[in-house]
Formats: sequence, structure tokens, C-alpha cells
Amino acid sequence: MTAVRPVESPLDHPIRLGVLISGGGTTLQNLIDRIGDGRLDASIAHVIASRTDCGGIEKANAAGIRSDVVSRRDFPNVNEFSEAVFERLRESDVELVLFGGFLSLLEIPDDFLHRAINIHPALIPAFCGQGFFGHHVHEAVLARGAKVSGCTVHFADNEYDHGPIILQACVPVHDKDTPDTLAARVFKAECEVYPEAISLYASGRLTIEGSRVLTAPRAR
Repeated sequence: MTAVRPVESPLDHPIRLGVLISGGGTTLQNLIDRIGDGRLDASIAHVIASRTDCGGIEKANAAGIRSDVVSRRDFPNVNEFSEAVFERLRESDVELVLFGGFLSLLEIPDDFLHRAINIHPALIPAFCGQGFFGHHVHEAVLARGAKVSGCTVHFADNEYDHGPIILQACVPVHDKDTPDTLAARVFKAECEVYPEAISLYASGRLTIEGSRVLTAPRAR
């Protein structure tokens, strides 16, 4: 088994991010806020939305971030759609791609292998895959009677909610939870672990061995 280190040594500059969105951009706003107050050493070079009515575009514009809309319906197949998305990211010299509620399947090109990560609002491999997004996830968790839920940050590949797991965070499921209250608790955890995963990546502390991600200790 060959081990892969996506970043061989800590970057000597703020990592350049590309953020893919399909909705209101709450994940995007969390990153903007953390970069702005110095908690995350990064810059957002490009935001790509899959819909023209995506509220996250307004957040990107307000922050002065380049944004584009690339709609799946404008392309005959996933391959051409994916190439259009990643070509824009290349133009902006993006070093790490973040899926922030992006609902369209993408094919990860070779030059972005291990350079794209996703956050999912459940503990993979539970409640994940095609159709499990947004409140559908939290409704399924409650319907199953699960006692815990959470979120998962993982390297993205060409399957929904698949790829080696970087970090997970667990939250309790309360007896009187609704999809809204559970979603709020999970999102609070997402706001912590997604920036943490970005920092781990940029610091060169991640190694991929098969389906496992190993994290090296912080240098003293």
C-alpha cells in the first residue's frame, strides 16, 4: 500500500481555497469569518455555485470574492460539467477545493486528486450517499432513533460521500429534537471541524494510506 501525503511540508503562505456551493452559503460564511478574524490562515480565491439563485453568491460578492455560476443543466454530461468547474478553479490557482453543500456530482480530475474535501452532516458511513443531503439527513437520523449524529470531513472522490475520512465530530441526539434543532447542533460542529481539517491539510500533517487518513503530531 502506497502512502500519499497531499502536502509534503507546511505551506509558507495562506492556502488558496475554492468553495463549491449550492445553497445559502452558511459554510462559506463561516470560512469568511474565520479568515477575517485570523483563526484560519487561508484565502478564498474562487466561489462556484451550481445555481443562479444560490444565496451564497451574495455572501461571496459582499466579501469581494470572485464567483461564478456553473449549472449542471448547461452540460451534456458529468465529465464536461466537471471540467468546466475545475478549469475555473485552475484559473484562480486554487490549492484546495471545498465542497460546501454542493449538490451536483463531480468527477475529480487527476490534478485535483487529494486536493478536494467535503463535509457531510452525519457520521459516515451512516446516513450518506445519493439523496442524503440537508434536512434529509437529519430526518433520517431521527426516524432511525439514533442517539448520536455529527459531521464528517473527508477527501472527495467520484462517489457521493465517499473517500478517506479526515475528521469526524459527534453530537448528541435529544429526545425532543426536530430536524431543525439537530441541524443547528451539527452545523455548530461543522463550523469547528472544517477549518481544522483545512489547517491540517495546509500544515502537511495528513497522510493517506488506502481508506485511512493518518494525522502527524503538531511540530514543536
